[in-house]
Amino acid sequence: MLRSGATSDEYFDKYLFEGDPALLRDIAESLVALLPDGAEALAGLELGGVPLATVLSQRTGLPTLFVRKQAKPYGTRKLAEGGDVAARRLVVVEDVITSGGQVLESCGQLRALGADILGVLCVIEREAGGAANLAAEGLELHSLFTMSSLTASAAPAGSKPPRRNARD
Repeated sequence: MLRSGATSDEYFDKYLFEGDPALLRDIAESLVALLPDGAEALAGLELGGVPLATVLSQRTGLPTLFVRKQAKPYGTRKLAEGGDVAARRLVVVEDVITSGGQVLESCGQLRALGADILGVLCVIEREAGGAANLAAEGLELHSLFTMSSLTASAAPAGSKPPRRNARD
């Protein structure tokens, strides 16, 4: 079961690429080319976007903000830790996007705090409505991989790609 409530026959163990230093560095290096111009900071979404944004920050020199799913009722009580959000041009970073629900929620909260969201970066776009849902809110999605590109590259020559779950 995915966060969106949909079920899928494909599972991406994203923590395998986020936990491998060499692979994480290579992914971040590839994401650099997808960054929209004019970004002032990266906004890594809890949990999977945080390591990506942190390493991407090392590759670009852009500061990183760590965006919670919701502000905690104690401590700083902030939605985003690591710096100010207001009047900053941010690029939101996420690992895998399906419907885009959490990204939309987080972007709405960041915008309410005064952020200008220049775009959204992700490693894998599952092609399950996320890009269209983000576009409907004025958010352009830049993905390193799509579900169809991964499926095509994983299939042996001459074979049919695995059947996708219609509810995905």
